[in-house]
Amino acid sequence: MIPIARRLISLLAMVLIISFGATGTAFAQSQGESGDTAERPSYAAMADLLEDEQSRQRLIDELRRLATEPEAGEAPPAPAAEAAEPAAGQPSLPRRIASTTQAFAEELGERLGAATAAITALTSADAADRDVDFAAVASVATRLALVVVATVVLFFVLRALARPLFARCGRWAARDGGRSMLRRLAAVTTCLLVDLAAVALAGVGGYALALFVLGERGSLDAASSLFINAFVLIEAFKALLRMIFAARYDSLRLFPVSAHAAGYWNSWLARLSGFIGYGLLVVVPIVTANVSAALGQLVSLAVMVIAFVYALVVILKNRTWVRERLEARANQALMGVTGVAQRLLARTWHVLAIAYFAVLLVVSQLRPADALPFMMRATLETLVAVAVGLLVSRALTQRSRRRIELSADLHRRLPMLEKRLNAYVPNALKVARAVILVAVVLVVLNAWEVFDLAAWLASEAGMGLVMMFVRVLLILAIAGLLWMAVASGIEHRLSPETGSGEPSAREKTLLTLFGNALAIVFITITAMIMLSQIGINIGPLIAGAGVLGLAIGFGAQKLVQDVITGVFIQIENAMNTGDVVTVAGVSGTVERLTVRSAGIRDLSGTYHVIPFSSVDTVANYMRGYAYHVGEYGIAYREDVDEAVEHLEAAFEELRADPAWAKEILDDLEVSGVTALADSSVNIRVRIMTTPGNQWAVGRAYNRVVKQHFDRAGIEIPFPHLTLYFGQDKDGSAPPANVAVAQGGPGYDELMTAAERGREPQAGDDDAAAAKTPPPKQQDMPQGEG
Repeated sequence: MIPIARRLISLLAMVLIISFGATGTAFAQSQGESGDTAERPSYAAMADLLEDEQSRQRLIDELRRLATEPEAGEAPPAPAAEAAEPAAGQPSLPRRIASTTQAFAEELGERLGAATAAITALTSADAADRDVDFAAVASVATRLALVVVATVVLFFVLRALARPLFARCGRWAARDGGRSMLRRLAAVTTCLLVDLAAVALAGVGGYALALFVLGERGSLDAASSLFINAFVLIEAFKALLRMIFAARYDSLRLFPVSAHAAGYWNSWLARLSGFIGYGLLVVVPIVTANVSAALGQLVSLAVMVIAFVYALVVILKNRTWVRERLEARANQALMGVTGVAQRLLARTWHVLAIAYFAVLLVVSQLRPADALPFMMRATLETLVAVAVGLLVSRALTQRSRRRIELSADLHRRLPMLEKRLNAYVPNALKVARAVILVAVVLVVLNAWEVFDLAAWLASEAGMGLVMMFVRVLLILAIAGLLWMAVASGIEHRLSPETGSGEPSAREKTLLTLFGNALAIVFITITAMIMLSQIGINIGPLIAGAGVLGLAIGFGAQKLVQDVITGVFIQIENAMNTGDVVTVAGVSGTVERLTVRSAGIRDLSGTYHVIPFSSVDTVANYMRGYAYHVGEYGIAYREDVDEAVEHLEAAFEELRADPAWAKEILDDLEVSGVTALADSSVNIRVRIMTTPGNQWAVGRAYNRVVKQHFDRAGIEIPFPHLTLYFGQDKDGSAPPANVAVAQGGPGYDELMTAAERGREPQAGDDDAAAAKTPPPKQQDMPQGEG
């Protein structure tokens, strides 16, 4: 806080401004009539102040306010309204804005009053009141004009000499379609260094002209020094603008804007920066030193007001055009956090630009000594931060658009790794762009002294937040790498191109199941660790998860039973996809296996979904080997040993067939006679086959056995039909006359068929019927047919 005496002086100056219209003339007259120019005007102003009731009341209020403020070095009282402010004494942002606004208004009033007094003194009819030596001012202006012309001409000559180098850098950056960002940055940096060298050489030439040609040799007047220093500073800033926009060289332009737009904004910003820079750094100091300090302050205010109005007109004129271009850019190329930020910038850019020039106006009046250096430093830091952020973000965007391509051998062994990387890397780049955006915002706020980034990083809270963010990123990165390694290992084992060859169905099922389970475990553990790192107590979450799991276990017992049974079925390798099984009374081929159920397709094509909780027994027909078990019945009059010989012969014929040889694993096993049935003698045989082929081998063997038995005349019994001719209740029945014609038509065929145990076939030869005698009639019991 400033002392009471200093605040009282400022209060008196404010009172003079308020009553300047009534006391300006008296102030000028009192200056000429009395030699005490520092005290008499104040006395007159004080008298006028006390006579005015409103001014007197404002003075009383100001004195009471000053009475409540502590002296310098004293600790201010802590009012209740300010209890929420930080303990370190740093005022809140609203209070800082209010204090700045009040100080700006007071300073503006003081400067207007002082400038009016100075103008009044300059325009006074009495030459004694004017302290300005116009001859000296004219001499200074002449020397300054010569230095300005020489320096500017030298600068344009150097720029003209460097133009071929700029064109060559542009052609070098345009190689390969300008796709190399590193080459473009190198070319742009080279052009910037050459441009800065031209500015420096022009400044040195201006200094040499002012020192050795104009004025006294070896001495440099203040005006020339002011101009040359301002020239180097302002033209260096313009060189930076030329690097950013590169209106004449498309290949050197860092941002995707048209040449016309780049030229427009480069020219506008160059004119504005030149007007402000030369006005504040050259004109204002010269007027202050050679004419009047108050008039210099008025010139400074006029320069900044004109610049602000000019900037306001240009911004509002291009508001819609810039918004449409930014929105089109955002909708075309960017998504996620960066896209949202760019759309927000499209809608608010004019507000930010107007706020920038308003801050420039305020700061230039509140801090005239370092206003322009502060604004240039803050602007330069802002431009550098935004440019670096955009370049890095653009490089990441271009990198994310390129697909990661693995070698042919690695893609053959891990076919899903390339797809997985192309899914993970863009997401990681999106997070990186979000981090870049936050970093740029923090740097910009620090540049404008809204936020002290260094102090925040040095504080415990800031360092804790940064370390927490770093730990979260490390956890995500480690979890992603571990999951990629596990998933790649599972994929490597499942790939038929690896050294282990085609995995079994059991391995496919178990590895897929374990992959899903590990994914759930990784996600859960990573989420828990991240929550613990950001300061959330995960103890209640774990307890709640346990209670929830217990509730789910009670409410979904069948589901839990399905899962547990399914896991053990897979671990025990009870069945796999493609196996032929009998499960829960359903026989068929397993088409799908999950941790909860099995999908089985039966022989008729019906698809059955069987939950594992209903499975008591699994009959698998596809384990290691299988048997075709066949029982073949022969008539009682046939020779068993002869039938066995033909069964063995049929087996040898089948095994000699190349189509079936690889499916038969061992010799024929003849178990012997297994049953003396009602109409047949049953002989059992068994053939060992590869799993799943026992039915096909059995069908082929049955075919060959039938052929062998037919050729050998071995009867295979079949069911017989017995006809019974019933009687009436009185014991009588109609006669059923059956005539067997010995030697008649078809007699021989009928007898042969009867001997062989088969029905006579249609188309048998009836030609012998004419050679046989008439049939012999036999009486049969009468009855119903």
